Amino acid sequence: MKKFATLLIAGLLSTSAFARDTVLQIPLADVLAMPEAQGKLDGTVKFYLAGQKTPPITQQFSEDISNPKTNALGKSDEFGCKWAALSALISFQNSAKREGANAVVDLVSYYKKNETKSDTTIECHAGGFIIGVALKGRYAKVAE
Repeated sequence: MKKFATLLIAGLLSTSAFARDTVLQIPLADVLAMPEAQGKLDGTVKFYLAGQKTPPITQQFSEDISNPKTNALGKSDEFGCKWAALSALISFQNSAKREGANAVVDLVSYYKKNETKSDTTIECHAGGFIIGVALKGRYAKVAE
C-alpha cells in the first residue's frame, strides 16, 4: 500500500498541470515600493534597468547575475515574483557595497541565459511549485 501511494504521488507530480511556466512582467518600481523592501534596501545602492536614464557613470566594476527562487505555496504569482525580485536586489546591493559601487546599471532579465531588456519591468517565471527571476547587471559608481 505504501508503494502504491508513493507511485500515485509521483505520477501526480509529474503531470503537465504542475509543469506550468507562467511569464509575468513585474515593474521594478513595484518591487522597490514593497513594504518588505523598506527594511532591506537601504538606499545606498540605486538600481537602473537597461534603457533607463542613469546619472553619469564615473566607474564601472564587474558584471553579476542573481537567480533567486521562492516557493509558490500560499503565494500569488505576482507576490512571489516581487519577493524573488527583491531577493535579487538585496543580493546585488550587498555585492555592490563590497565592490565599492553605489549602483547596479544595465539590469536585464536573464532567464535561461536569454537577455530580455525593459526599462520598466523585470521578467519572472512562475511554476506550480517554484517562482523565480534571473537578473544580470553591472556594478558602477554613478554621480550623485
